[in-house]
Amino acid sequence: MPSSSSSTSKTRWLVDGANLMGSVPDGWWKNPDKATRRWIEELDAYASATGEDVTVVFDRRVPDVAPGRHGAITVLYASRHGANAADDEIVRLVAADEDPATLRVVTSDRRLAERVRELGAPVNSTGNFRRRLEEIAAKSGSAGASPTRSRDI
Repeated sequence: MPSSSSSTSKTRWLVDGANLMGSVPDGWWKNPDKATRRWIEELDAYASATGEDVTVVFDRRVPDVAPGRHGAITVLYASRHGANAADDEIVRLVAADEDPATLRVVTSDRRLAERVRELGAPVNSTGNFRRRLEEIAAKSGSAGASPTRSRDI
């Protein structure tokens, strides 16, 4: 993840995708691939509207969604399977970053938050970030399409 420590720096979000998805009890577990695609769309709309840099890391890969740029965001997947796979990937990204203090890690996972704070990255709770998404969606007129609102998949 390249650093944005220049004078034109902007907020850089590193999002725990599974934690974000799991924070909305909308039936995502019935079709996690569809839910992942919806979150990618929502994060893209947010990044497009704000100009902020958003990278999201998911535990499992969606078969038809390759890692890389998707509109205004970067989608990554854990490099291994198993417990805490995406968490470990997020920690690796923070540790490799030139200026982790300029990142904002989005998670409500207490252990992940501790690990990235130890590396110098601040943490925003998933609920706080979801409220930001909702505010931007409301301002841009796409609030009805927001996956942050509870609804069935």
